[in-house]
Amino acid sequence: MFRSLRRTLGALCAAAAVLVLPLAGGAPSAAAAEAAAGAGYWHTNGRQILDANNQSVRIAGINWFGFETANHVPHGLWSRDYKSMIDQIKSLGYNTLRIPYSDDILKPGTMPDSLNFDGKNTDLRGLTSLQVLDKMVTHAGRSGLKIILDRHRPDSAGQSALWYTSTVPESTWIAGLKALATRYKGDSTVIGIDLHNEPHDPACWGCGDTSKDWRLAAERAGNAVLAANPDLLVLVEGVQSYNGVSGWWGGNLMGVADHPVRLDVPNRLVYSAHDYATSVAQQSWFSDPNFPNNMPGIWDRYWGYIFKQNIAPVWVGEFGTTLQATVDQRWLAALVTYLRSTSTYGNDSFHWTFWSWNPNSGDTGGILKDDWQTVDTVKDGYLTSIKAPGFPPGGGSGDPGDPGDPGDPGGGTPACAAVYTVSSDWGGGFNAEVKVTNSGTTALKSWKVTWTWSGSQKVTNMWNASYTQSGATVTATNAAHNGALAAGASATLGFGGTPGGGGVPSVSCTAT
Repeated sequence: MFRSLRRTLGALCAAAAVLVLPLAGGAPSAAAAEAAAGAGYWHTNGRQILDANNQSVRIAGINWFGFETANHVPHGLWSRDYKSMIDQIKSLGYNTLRIPYSDDILKPGTMPDSLNFDGKNTDLRGLTSLQVLDKMVTHAGRSGLKIILDRHRPDSAGQSALWYTSTVPESTWIAGLKALATRYKGDSTVIGIDLHNEPHDPACWGCGDTSKDWRLAAERAGNAVLAANPDLLVLVEGVQSYNGVSGWWGGNLMGVADHPVRLDVPNRLVYSAHDYATSVAQQSWFSDPNFPNNMPGIWDRYWGYIFKQNIAPVWVGEFGTTLQATVDQRWLAALVTYLRSTSTYGNDSFHWTFWSWNPNSGDTGGILKDDWQTVDTVKDGYLTSIKAPGFPPGGGSGDPGDPGDPGDPGGGTPACAAVYTVSSDWGGGFNAEVKVTNSGTTALKSWKVTWTWSGSQKVTNMWNASYTQSGATVTATNAAHNGALAAGASATLGFGGTPGGGGVPSVSCTAT
C-alpha cells in the first residue's frame, strides 16, 4: 500500500466460477489422515499448499509489526507479555503470524527498545532483537502457530520502492534472507519468507532491467533462500504497475501470466498481493457506480486469476481498514466473500494475513484496541468465515509420531498444578495469567482451573480458555488447542479484570 499515507508510527511507536480441484498425488495415508493438518514443512501443488503429509492447509493469520521500526521489536511489548499476545492471537482463531522486519535487526548487537520487563517479558531481558525473534518463534511453535518472516524494509528509516537502497545494497538483502533461512532451518514453525514488502514504481515486472525488474530479483533472492533451506516457501509480492495499469503497492501480479517467477526448487512458490480500502487511499474502483459488485473483476485481473487458473497459491499478505467509512465496510465484506469461506471451500481457498494485530497502524487500526488488550470484535467478526483450523504444536519435523507429543500413552493418574500471576495492575483494572502444568506422569486430555477472589473482581475478557464466573468464583476450561499436555508440559491462559487485582488467590486444577 501507499506507505506515504500509512502508519503514523514515529512518536507513536515509543509510547466464483472456480472449480474445486482435487489434490494431486493420491489420498494421504491413514496415519496422515488422523493427524492434524499442518505438520512439518510445506510445499505447493497447483493453487494449494500442502503439509509434509500432503494434507492441504490454509494460512489464515495476522500481521504483528514493530521489528521493522526503530523499536526493533514487535510493538505492544511495552504493555503486554509476548507470550500472552501470541496465546491471544491463537485463541482468536488465527493460525499464522506474518512478522515484518528490517535488515537492521540482523546487525550484530541490535537491541530492542520499549520493552517492559515489569512482571512481563522477563525472559527477554538482555536479549538482542534477533534473540527476541527466536523466543517468539519458539513460543509460537509450541502454540501451533506458523510464522512467515517479511523483509519489510531495508532499514528502520522507512519503506523502499526497490529491494535495495543506496545504503543497503542487494547483496545485503540476499545475505540477510540467507541468514534467516539458515537460522531457522529444521524449525518448521517458520514456513516461509516474504522476500520484500510492496515493491512499487519504478519497480517493474518482466522488463528485463536487472536494476528494476522485481521478477528477476525475486528469482535471485528466492534461489538463495532455497539454497540455504530448500524446504521453505518463497513468497513473492507483486509490483505497483504493469503495462500501464497501476494499483496498490505490491498488489499487481498481472505480469505473472507472461513472466512467471522461476525457482530452482519446484513447488515452493507462493504469490502474494496486498489490497486496501479508502482509509489507506482512494482508487478509481471505489467510485464505480457498480461498487462493490465490480471488485471481483478487479481482483481477478490483478491477482485472483493466478489462483483460478491453478497456476500457484495466492496469499493476500496484507489487507485492512479502519472500518469507519461505509464504503470500507462494503469492501471488506466483498473481499472476505471473494477469499472463499472455509466452511464451503475448505483449504481450497486464498490464503491471508490481516493487517494488523497492532492498534497503532495509523490508517487501518488493528484487531486490538488502543489498550493493547481488548479485541475489536466487529473487525475480527468480519474474518470469522475465512479463519481456518490451527496446526499441531511443535516446530521440529512436525511428525505426529514424535516422542513427547501430547497424547503419548502413559500410566498413572492425570494431575495438574496451576500458578496465578498478576502481570499488571493499574488500580481500576488488571491483567493476570494462570500457568497450568501437567504435574503427573501421563498425558492430559483436558484441564480446568478454579479460584475464588476475596474481593469484587470480575473477569472482563479471557484468552486461551473459556470461563464462567459465579460471584467471586471463576472456573476456566482449556481452549480446544491447549487441553492436551504431555507430562511436564504447560499452557497459559490470560485475562483482564476489574477493579484492581487485589490479593493472589489459590488455584485448584483438575485434569482428565
